[in-house]
Amino acid sequence: MTVPEETGADTPTPKKTWRPLTWWLGEDARGRSVWGRGRVLAALAVLTGGLLAFPGAVPNTPGRLGSLLESFLPWLGLVIVVLFGLAVLRRSATALIAVLLPVVAWASLFGGLVRSAQAGDADLVVVQHNVSDENEDPAGAARALVDAGADLIALQELLPSALPVYREELAARYPYHEVRGTVGLWSVHPLSGTRVVDIKPRDIEEYWSRGMRTVVHAPQGEFAAYVAHLPSVRLGGGGFASARRDESAERLARAIEAEEQARVVLLGDLNGTVEDRGLAPLTSRLNVPESGFAFSFPASFPVARIDQVMARSATVSRIHTLPAVGSDHLPVVAQLRWE
Repeated sequence: MTVPEETGADTPTPKKTWRPLTWWLGEDARGRSVWGRGRVLAALAVLTGGLLAFPGAVPNTPGRLGSLLESFLPWLGLVIVVLFGLAVLRRSATALIAVLLPVVAWASLFGGLVRSAQAGDADLVVVQHNVSDENEDPAGAARALVDAGADLIALQELLPSALPVYREELAARYPYHEVRGTVGLWSVHPLSGTRVVDIKPRDIEEYWSRGMRTVVHAPQGEFAAYVAHLPSVRLGGGGFASARRDESAERLARAIEAEEQARVVLLGDLNGTVEDRGLAPLTSRLNVPESGFAFSFPASFPVARIDQVMARSATVSRIHTLPAVGSDHLPVVAQLRWE
């Protein structure tokens, strides 16, 4: 007689093995594959890539939305990171492939700035800083700027009450300086031919002097240095108010275009990023920094570099910021090489 095998509780139950790749590639609760799900994420990725690749397609009217987007364009990199994470969690191959579009666009625009340029030999080192008309320690700010060891220091928002302090603190290192209105330049090299550059918007009727030009006589040859402080922009119910800034930038660009010196360096609080189309009259004529984001405003949590160093017949090879010195702007230090 044959005895049947027992199949009771003592029989071991096979363990289920979790395979991440199988789970990720498998269908979701609604039966969709890795190619069928995540289409909304893919569309958002394509839109982000389009904004990065073609920001000029966003019109500036109404509210100068195009300039607003361009002012914060690098921060779309955070949107890409979020989209990538959601694509992974959503288990969507379609969305992951779509995310490659904004990645490539962002890298082509800002990849060079991420590259860490080493501090090396430079033909010229400059400091650009809006010292703030509310700075409570101008002497301390001046000493901190001296420690940067630059050839030139350009300052904006110089009040008559604070100007003697800056002159005294900077005199030992910078024996040459010129001030026009609320902007000034201190130099280790002699200066000549200083004059006011009229960049005042037409609708401003009161006294307003925020531009100057001088010639710097450096060992490598003389060049024209421009110091400017363009009008502020405001974000409100009517959008991004930058009309005055844009007009002032155009006036400054015309002055630089007419400059007889082959070499030109522009230092200023331009109240705009180099991606902002409002500064296109300047960025189309001058070279902008090749390495470093150097976000300079606001000092408490910098989100944009509105303090700029640009040049003609020179490369701005490296730019970085210094610690806060009592202003709502961070000082910007740039290295330049003559072409």
